[in-house]
Amino acid sequence: QVQLVESGGGLVQAGGSLRLSCAASGRAISTYTMGWFRQAPGLEREFVAAIDWNGGSSYYADSVKGRFTISKDNAKSTVYLQMNSLKPDDTAVYYCAVYGSPYGWGAIRRATEYAYWGQGTQVTVSS
Repeated sequence: QVQLVESGGGLVQAGGSLRLSCAASGRAISTYTMGWFRQAPGLEREFVAAIDWNGGSSYYADSVKGRFTISKDNAKSTVYLQMNSLKPDDTAVYYCAVYGSPYGWGAIRRATEYAYWGQGTQVTVSS
């Protein structure tokens, strides 16, 4: 069992930045791909970014590429999402998740591939 706790969300003006953190406990995440997803009101949960088990590879949704950066500190069991040049369309609840199997990297955009989820943190970008 893994517990994930996201933090760092808040209200920011368009063009601003936020850094989300996701702290894991209960099991080491050093051998797992980690992902960030988001869900806006009335919309389905969508993939934002993923990073592989040792931080060597990352992948981003087209909508955030070049603005967001995912990173992973295995020693601290924490995953980060640095969000720059924020837009009102980035407003959503952001969730971190642990991939379902160690060393896995398949179908990382698919929410069903992830086994554990945090409770989410709200990000609101004002225009």
